[in-house]
Amino acid sequence: MTTQTTASSLFAELKNRIETRHARVGIIGLGYVGLPLALLYSEQKFAVTGFDIDQKKVDTINNGGTYIFRITPKEIAAAVANGFKPTSNYSQISEMDAIIICVPTPLDEYHEPDMSYIVNTAEAVAPHLRAGQIVILESTTYPGTTEEVLVPILEKGNKLGLKASQKGAAGDNEFWVAFSPEREDPGNTEVARHDIPKVIGGLDAQATEIASALYGSIFRRTVPVSSPAVAEMTKLLENIYRCVNIALVNELKMLCLRMNLNIWEIIDAAKTKPFGFHAFYPGPGLGGHCIPVDPFYLSWKAKEFDFSTKFIELAGEVNVAMPYHVIAATMGALNKHKKAINGSKVLVLGVAYKKDIDDLRESPALTIIELLQKEGATVSYNDPYFPFVGRGRKYDLQMKCAPLDNLAQYDCVLIVTDHTDYDYKKIVHEAKLVVDSRNATRGIKSDKIVHC
Repeated sequence: MTTQTTASSLFAELKNRIETRHARVGIIGLGYVGLPLALLYSEQKFAVTGFDIDQKKVDTINNGGTYIFRITPKEIAAAVANGFKPTSNYSQISEMDAIIICVPTPLDEYHEPDMSYIVNTAEAVAPHLRAGQIVILESTTYPGTTEEVLVPILEKGNKLGLKASQKGAAGDNEFWVAFSPEREDPGNTEVARHDIPKVIGGLDAQATEIASALYGSIFRRTVPVSSPAVAEMTKLLENIYRCVNIALVNELKMLCLRMNLNIWEIIDAAKTKPFGFHAFYPGPGLGGHCIPVDPFYLSWKAKEFDFSTKFIELAGEVNVAMPYHVIAATMGALNKHKKAINGSKVLVLGVAYKKDIDDLRESPALTIIELLQKEGATVSYNDPYFPFVGRGRKYDLQMKCAPLDNLAQYDCVLIVTDHTDYDYKKIVHEAKLVVDSRNATRGIKSDKIVHC
């Protein structure tokens, strides 16, 4: 250990507590990112406390239940047996050695960053801070958030006059701050969570070293970078890369439809190239907590530097337009069956933002349902992961999942999410008309199917 890192007894003490699994870890936000992270630390015998303002989530875990499909009650029970304690009492923050913030960072109605979750969390944490703690932000956000938003609130709001360490040798009245972007991929069963490398950018060298030790205890590899802003931009690059390439294939899909070419066959042929090509697939629009949001975060921040991210914004526009393309295709398909969309009964198949997960965040299905309703259609939905869809930040549907026992009653079955549970041959056989936005019916020959 270098002279610089031994300058602070607080540093040595915290690092030792992490390495010996005696560090107390607090996870703020027990959603799709925070809860899996809490379970990973619990598996490694850390004392984990989960914080959430949603008392229903806290009560569910304390009662041995789960609210995320891929996390089983058995996993919850094992974590609780290892000492995992969920709570809504933020005063317990003072008892933690490490505090990891995993709260949402959505867009507002003007497609600008909604920082309220980070701000409110920081304000709730600040009064309970003590020297020698590390605070790590995982929420996807624009470069500069950690230093420009999080740190000032933590410094101003704490009762002890504490400061964030920025010189690599924290004093007795300082705490550490870092940013480490979450890299969750809901539904991915091929890559274990602990095999996903963890990018870490500390406010100073000590913060990076402590955060690397903390994450290194549950992830096989850590990737230290020079600053929180670099780590923040790394996350945006990863997701904007996907956003741009998905926009490209979405645009090519619409061209191929006019040219009577099968974009899916074309992608399958292109991906046989062993270099220089990575397959991305078109769909009815983007969903999830990152890819539909991140480009707008960076475009917003870029304006501060008098820079226009034209390429990124164009990709966002293409993807945002995809639900409208699906509606137009559905209207055209119904028209060929001598049906107007106004008054037609439409069943939307799948509302999760991607297959085999129970996640509605930014799902294009929600937009598609609302657009269908605006056109006068009578809309139902089926999704094995959602018995009911109520109200969210941008929707208020109040709909129950419809059974699949009488598909002939619908004028159109619209496939929006291609869950593997569905028997697509049976669906095509029983339905009057199937509009497929996911190529879920590939290999099924029927004049009932319209691809869009």
